[in-house]
Amino acid sequence: MSAPINAAAVAALALEPLDWRFKGLPASWWGRTPADVCAASPRLFDDDVVGPVCVLLAAALSENLATMAQWSRERGVELAPHGKTHLSPQLLARQFEAGACAVTAATVSQVRIFRAFGVRDVVLANELVDAAALRWLAAELDADADFGLWCWVDSVRGVELMTSALTTAGAVRPVDVCVEVGMPGGRTGCRDADGVDAVARAVAASPRLRLIGVAGYEAALGHDVAPGAVAAVRSYLADVRAAVLRLAPIFETDRIVATAGGSTYFDAVADALTEWPADMSVRTVLRSGCYLTHDDGLYRRTSPLRDGLRPALRVWSQVMSRPEPDLAVLTMGRRDVSFDQDLPVPYGLTTARVVKLNDQHAYLRLGDDDVEVGDWVEFGISHPCTVFDKWPMIPMLDEGGRVVDLIRTFF
Repeated sequence: MSAPINAAAVAALALEPLDWRFKGLPASWWGRTPADVCAASPRLFDDDVVGPVCVLLAAALSENLATMAQWSRERGVELAPHGKTHLSPQLLARQFEAGACAVTAATVSQVRIFRAFGVRDVVLANELVDAAALRWLAAELDADADFGLWCWVDSVRGVELMTSALTTAGAVRPVDVCVEVGMPGGRTGCRDADGVDAVARAVAASPRLRLIGVAGYEAALGHDVAPGAVAAVRSYLADVRAAVLRLAPIFETDRIVATAGGSTYFDAVADALTEWPADMSVRTVLRSGCYLTHDDGLYRRTSPLRDGLRPALRVWSQVMSRPEPDLAVLTMGRRDVSFDQDLPVPYGLTTARVVKLNDQHAYLRLGDDDVEVGDWVEFGISHPCTVFDKWPMIPMLDEGGRVVDLIRTFF
């Protein structure tokens, strides 16, 4: 069997010369390769960096990898981290090294990115009804016996569309699917047990699909960790478990898949979807992604490991204006930092807070703090998924602020 990711393809990223396409990086790095830069180990802020700039903290990221891997081992679950968090083959390679069993993707375009780097095992956490995408997938599966992919189905119509497209494509290998259990008011997924069972029977009857398990997404209604919300999540996960038990006679694999788990309730997933009957072989697969960098907002409040994970993603910005006594305007905006969950959090200041973002400006109300034009301010972020997509190249720094890696993303 092939390796989980093509190490040579990932290593080759360090040999591609840098240029103007990578915002924030020093112009003195243009024409040099990431390998050249990292060999010199420059201090980023002594090397003419142009703000704003996003950075990763190497020590925190390594600790987070180890913490999540240990937690997963202790709870008897596997981890297929969601690759949309970072879309970085380099970071994914580190997740595989830490024991990840697969990568999760949300779209076929993301699957293609990971396949370009030889990723062997992919979870596509959506129903796939696009005929062109199914033709591509069929060809990819038939060309590589080691490539494995599962996706979801939540409708008989979806089963029919998949079966028709794969038949027209002349697919040899069946596509592995999990029937998706949804929740009222949530996102995708069958809304009741009868719907789950009807879809499962349709899959089992399809010559082009193989029913391997049950999937869910327990955070479809939000990230509230109040007791009532957690109780609703646990009730939903009980429905997922019940579906696995109920459908056991018709699964078409020796080892059933039970998969769920965003980055807020993965402890509840491990509680609900482990300790199966002795006569059933079930692999419980979590799909959390944001544990890798954690954050200073959403997941700092809600992650089950919020006391064990460290924020590893920061954005630095420079004060460009002090137009009012209590206001500083900085060179950082919605094009640079996340704002969908919370606004950025300034480090090293006690009362200052970001109150608004424009496309390229941040409004910092200072309170009792003071900054001057030209000062650099470090910010923590909330929800890393919507920071990574703004930065095609991110320096990774050691604890002394030296560049130890340059991380490429492919959004």
